[in-house]
Amino acid sequence: MFAAASSVFAQQNVVSNVWVADQGDGTYINPILHADYSDPDVVRVGEDFYMTASSFNAVPGLPILHSKDLVNWSLVNYALERQVPLDHFAKPQHGNGVWAPAIRYHEGEFYIYWGDPDFGIYMVKAKDPLGQWEEPVLVEAGKGLIDPCPLWDEDGKAYLSHAFAGSRAGIKSVLVVKPMNWEGTKTTGAGKLVFDGHDAHPTVEGTKFYKRNGYYYIFAPAGGVSKGWQLILRSKSPYGPYEEYISLAQGDTPINGPHQGAWIATESGEDWFVHFQDVEAYGRITHLQPMSWKNDWPTMGEDPDGDGTGQPVLKYKKPSVTANQAISTPADSDEFDGGDIGLQWQWQANPGATWAFANPAKSKLRLFTAQLPEDAKNLWEVPNLLLQKFPAEEFTTTTSLEFYLNPKLQNEQVGLIVMGMSYAYLSLESTDDGISLNYVTCIDAENGNPEVKKELAKLDTNSIQLRVKVEKGGVCTFSYSNDGKNFKEIEEIFTAVPGKWIGAKVGLFAIRNTKTNDSGFADVDWFRFNK
Repeated sequence: MFAAASSVFAQQNVVSNVWVADQGDGTYINPILHADYSDPDVVRVGEDFYMTASSFNAVPGLPILHSKDLVNWSLVNYALERQVPLDHFAKPQHGNGVWAPAIRYHEGEFYIYWGDPDFGIYMVKAKDPLGQWEEPVLVEAGKGLIDPCPLWDEDGKAYLSHAFAGSRAGIKSVLVVKPMNWEGTKTTGAGKLVFDGHDAHPTVEGTKFYKRNGYYYIFAPAGGVSKGWQLILRSKSPYGPYEEYISLAQGDTPINGPHQGAWIATESGEDWFVHFQDVEAYGRITHLQPMSWKNDWPTMGEDPDGDGTGQPVLKYKKPSVTANQAISTPADSDEFDGGDIGLQWQWQANPGATWAFANPAKSKLRLFTAQLPEDAKNLWEVPNLLLQKFPAEEFTTTTSLEFYLNPKLQNEQVGLIVMGMSYAYLSLESTDDGISLNYVTCIDAENGNPEVKKELAKLDTNSIQLRVKVEKGGVCTFSYSNDGKNFKEIEEIFTAVPGKWIGAKVGLFAIRNTKTNDSGFADVDWFRFNK
C-alpha cells in the first residue's frame, strides 16, 4: 500500500516548503529535521548514511531515511510493514510498540534492533535497506526490555546492551550487557549489570554500543527526555567496570535535553553526533553536532569553557563528504498522483485492507469510511487515522477533497485533523438533511472524554478545501473554503498537544458508526504544506 523507494535517489529531489536545514552556503542550521524522528540512530555504509527512529504504535514502523551528508535526508522506506503481534496492534496502542531502535551493518546485512516494552527485544534485517525487510525475530522475550544495541567484536563474540522500562520491568536507571549469538537472533545468557545511574545519572537508558581504540563505549542518555544530558561510558571489557563522562549538555543554549542518538564517523575521518530535542507538541526533533575526541573521550557540539562537556550548535559548517548530495527533505506535501500512498503517512494501528487506496487513474487518494470500534469513546481509540508528523514550528496545511456519501447511511464523516492527547478537526458529515460542516474538539481524549461538536454550516456541495494554520506553540486555526480562494476561519483556537511519547500529528480520516456493505468515501485531491 505504501511506496518503498525502488532507488535510493527516488525521493532525493523533495524539498519542503516549511523547513530546510541546508542553508545553501556550506552551512546548516539545527534541527536538521524539524519533525518527530524520536531516538534517532544512524549507520554509515560507504558514502551512504541510513537513519531509523522510534515509531511507537504508528504503522508502517521503523522509518528508513537516507543521506549522503548527514544534513539532507530523504524518507525512503520502512523496515516494519506491520506491528507484531498483528492482532495486538490491530487497535491503537498509544506509546507502545517500537522504542529506541539501533541500526547496524554487519557482514553485508542491515540489522535493526528495538525494544517493545510489553513483549521484548526484536530484530529485523535486510541486505537492501530500500527493499523488503525480513520478518521480525524475537531476540529475547520479556517485559520492560528496551533500548537495545548490538556489538559484534573482532574476536567472534557478539553482545547486546539494553536498558529497562520501570513501568514494566519494575527496575530502571540501570544498564546491562548480555552475550548474543553471532547471527544476532538471540541472547545466550543473563548478562551482567554494567552501570547503575541512580546516584548521578537517573533514568539512564537509550544504549548505543561501540568499540574504538580498544575501548568499549556505551553512549547513553541520562537525566530524562526534556532536561537530560549525554552520558558516555567506557571500559576495556564489554562487561566493565565502566568509567563515566558527560559529553553533551544544554549549557547556555535553548536546546533542552540534548541526548540519545548516533555517533557517526565519515569517510573523511570527521566525527558527528545525531540526537533529538523534545519540544512537546512538535515531538522529538533531530539535531546534528560536530564531535571530537581527546584522550579517548568524545566531546559533542562546541565547548566554549573547555571542560570537555559540549553544548549544542545552532548553526555549523556541513560535514565534509565527497558524495554529491542535493538539498532534500522528507516529503510532507502529497499530490496523490503516484501509484502508491506517500511514505510520510502512517496509521494509528495495523491497517485494514479497505481503508485507503491510491487511485492513479484520478490522481487522488481514496479513503473509504470505516466503522468505529464498538467501544471507542473518541478518535483516540480509532485505528484508521492517516497521519503525518508536524514538519516545522510554523506551517499551514490545506487539503482538497470530495465527499461521496452513502445515501442510505447517516453520520459518515471525512475530515482534516490535528491529533494528540487532545485533538481538533473539521469534518463533513452526512445527515438526514444533507452534508454538515462541523468543527469538533476533544480535550483529554486519552482519558476517554467525549467530543464537543459545533455545526458550522450546511453544504450544498460535496467539494471543499480544509485548512489548519499552525503557529508557534502549536496554536492552530482551522478554516475552510468552497471555492479554494476565500477561506472562512473558525473563531475558536485549538492548541496542539503531544500524543503518547510523540508529537502532535496532522492528517485525514474517514469514519462511520454503522455497518454497511457499501461505505461512502472521500477522494482527496492533494494535501499541501506551506508557510
